[in-house]
Amino acid sequence: MLIVGNGTLITRSAALPYLEDGAVAVDGQVIAAVGPRSELQAKYPDAEFVDAQGGIIMPGLINAHTHIYSGLARGLSIEGNNPTNFLEVLEGTWWNIDRHLTLDGTRASAYATVLDCIRDGVTTIFDHHASFCEIPGSLFAIKDVCQELGMRACLCYEVSERDGEQKCDEAIAENADFAKWCKEQDDDMIRAMFGGHALFTISDKTFEKMVAANAGMTGYHIHVAEGMNDVYDSLRNYGCRPINRLLYNGLLGDKTILGHCIHVSPAELDIIKETGTMVVNNPESNMGNAVGCSPVLQMFQKGILVGMGTDAYTHDMLESLKVFLIIQRHNACLPNVAWCEGTSMLFENNAKIGAKYFKKPLGVLEPGAAADIIVMDYKPFTPFSHENIDGHMLFGMMGKNCRTTIINGKVLYKDRQFVGIDEDAINAWTMEQSKKLWGELNHRTY
Repeated sequence: MLIVGNGTLITRSAALPYLEDGAVAVDGQVIAAVGPRSELQAKYPDAEFVDAQGGIIMPGLINAHTHIYSGLARGLSIEGNNPTNFLEVLEGTWWNIDRHLTLDGTRASAYATVLDCIRDGVTTIFDHHASFCEIPGSLFAIKDVCQELGMRACLCYEVSERDGEQKCDEAIAENADFAKWCKEQDDDMIRAMFGGHALFTISDKTFEKMVAANAGMTGYHIHVAEGMNDVYDSLRNYGCRPINRLLYNGLLGDKTILGHCIHVSPAELDIIKETGTMVVNNPESNMGNAVGCSPVLQMFQKGILVGMGTDAYTHDMLESLKVFLIIQRHNACLPNVAWCEGTSMLFENNAKIGAKYFKKPLGVLEPGAAADIIVMDYKPFTPFSHENIDGHMLFGMMGKNCRTTIINGKVLYKDRQFVGIDEDAINAWTMEQSKKLWGELNHRTY
């Protein structure tokens, strides 16, 4: 039994949203109770006490779309790579990296990503992986790292024809094998989706293979209309827009995530809504790739479930929240929009997306919910209450405020130190793998 207390409690639960001196009691993998610290300590006198030291006690954050395969790219400059459009970004950077990513490189990428997520208070990730150098076993390699470090994860592999039919078939098989394993294990920490890359890299023949291999086991996680490449390819080769292609091939539905959805029409938004399909916005990545601003405000008007991801541009969900607000306001030329939508995406909708795959409730501190809890260092110098929590989140906090992270009832990061994780040893091994990857990409020794 654990008690996390001596801080301000933010639960994201309607029953008890805020307590100035609150606490959370954890029994095993779930939350047993929330309430005043004095009451919980009196009720559970033998519980281990995790001291929030006056910080903010809140639910762990969820990243609804990221890419572990970019984990070793920090600081990397690929010689001769100077992209001027989105396709050149893919070909020169990301496809280039994943074509050199071995199983060890995948493991190293997973270590780097998961450690950063834990530091930033992220307790659940939905990952979309690619390592076309070595595909078989890659999702299982990521799964092993997530289990070792304690991360809650929903994984898939990025099916694409960009490297030929054999690699495409291997990607389909990796998704299917991993989905079968997850179904048999029924582990609430590790789940599976069936991944697909941008539609301009996938033919209808491959969609048919994906649907057959999936056999209804899980939903799909696909990049859609991130760049205009998808729109042009669908119109020229299939006589319809991207969302229509997905509809005709049977990939939409209430367990499917569409990443990005920037260049979608009003009619396509209607299809997304009517099929109950989910969308995940990645504001920083979209800006960095200069692909445009997703019509998220219109999606909300349609009643579409829209979540927030990072596309691995960062692992800091609060950073993405800040950027979402300003890109949407800039795009709409209105300084009074996107506040409610942004906070709803991160704190409510990501939890709803999580509920599609994980049994225990996520993103909330209440009895029966998953014991995913973080403590943020934050000393307000302006009034702080249940009425303005989100304003403090937007303008006062970042992921690096996180001092303690608990996932599934296990303390993984306490007072800015990893618990039971040899960070130095992991970093040393990851550095070796990074040097190998960078050396192959730039044909020199690091």
